[in-house]
Amino acid sequence: MRPIFITGVGTDVGKTVVAAIVTEALGAIYWKPVQAGYDQGTDTEWVAERLSDPRTFPEAYKLALPASPHIAAREEGVVISLDKIAEKMPLDRPLVIEGAGGLLVPLNEEAFILDLIQRLDARVILVSRNYLGSINHSLLTAAVCKAHGLDVAGWIFNGEPSGYEQEIEKWSGIRRIASIPQTGNPDREFVAREAKRIQPEFFTYL
Repeated sequence: MRPIFITGVGTDVGKTVVAAIVTEALGAIYWKPVQAGYDQGTDTEWVAERLSDPRTFPEAYKLALPASPHIAAREEGVVISLDKIAEKMPLDRPLVIEGAGGLLVPLNEEAFILDLIQRLDARVILVSRNYLGSINHSLLTAAVCKAHGLDVAGWIFNGEPSGYEQEIEKWSGIRRIASIPQTGNPDREFVAREAKRIQPEFFTYL
């Protein structure tokens, strides 16, 4: 199976929660190749604590500054290399990759997250959270995917239910895989429950 790349319509839209659920559902390895900022812990640590088996792979780049990856790397005198990330990608079992921010987050002075997706030949799951403005942000993200020929498996929505999901699916022409309910406690039990719930339908999209 080709790697699955989890990207979002922006920051703080639920990518890490969705990535944990998808990893659990597929029995996959979780990998966040670029981590920028870790004062509160890394996303890899957060996900590992919520998987029934902590199947995670270490970051290719772990940067201290909580900023756009190319800026965080610049602060440390590092240049993020897509080739280095590709060389480190685990290949021995299904893989779920979490990006940083959205598709047009720069990784260096030339390449964006979308370039990394293409370099890794990954299928994309788009994460959108139900909030005022999410239709615009989601459709812009879908337009970038189409303009660059990305292979999009579908949307996973999260947050309070709204009519936005149907509108985004209709206008984008990209199908909805699942909707993850709002929770104030996305713990291991929540991840396991949601993974089991979406698992039967999920495999029909991949």
